[in-house]
Amino acid sequence: MTRKNGASEPNVPTIPPAGNASLVPSGTPAEEPVNTATNESKETEVLLVEDNLGDVGLAREAFRDVNSSVRLHLAADGIEAMAFLRRQGAHRNAPRPDLIVLDLNLPKMNGREVLAQIKSDATLKMIPTVVLSSSETEADVLMSYQLQANCYLRKPAQWDAFVAMVRSINTFWLTNTKLPQKTPS
Repeated sequence: MTRKNGASEPNVPTIPPAGNASLVPSGTPAEEPVNTATNESKETEVLLVEDNLGDVGLAREAFRDVNSSVRLHLAADGIEAMAFLRRQGAHRNAPRPDLIVLDLNLPKMNGREVLAQIKSDATLKMIPTVVLSSSETEADVLMSYQLQANCYLRKPAQWDAFVAMVRSINTFWLTNTKLPQKTPS
C-alpha cells in the first residue's frame, strides 16, 4: 500500500503487543479520539481486526483524517477479536463497538471464523461487520455474505483511495445509518 507521502508501507505480518501509543490497545480506555473533523459529539467505538501493521497505520490515519469522534480499537488476530467482543480476560472492560472492520486473513483464527462466531452470537450479531480484505476472489466475497457480513470492501492500494473508502464507511455506517442503541451490560 502507498502512503499519502508516496512511501510504500512494508507488509509486517503481526502487530507488536499493546503499547502502540497511536492505537487504543484492546481492553483499555482511549488516550485520544482517532479522528479529526465531524459534527458528531459522541464517541464512536470501532474495532479494527487487522494483523498487518502497515494497514493498521493507514486505517488509524484515515479515520483520524475523517472523523475525530472515532475511538479505534485494535485486535491483531481472530482470538483477540473474540476476546475483545466477549469482554474476556484482559478485555473485560472493552466497550461494545458500534462497527467492526474485519480482515479475512488473520492468524490464530481467520476472519471467516470470526465472522461466523459474531453472526451466530445473539449478543454480537447486530453489530455491523464490514469485511475489508485484499482478496478479490469471488469465493471470499460469497463466503463473507453467506456468513452475513454487512458489506465486503476491497482494500485500496493507494492512500487517497484508502481515505475515500474510510470516508464512505464513516458516512454510511457511522453518520447516515440508524444503528440499534447499545444495551447496558
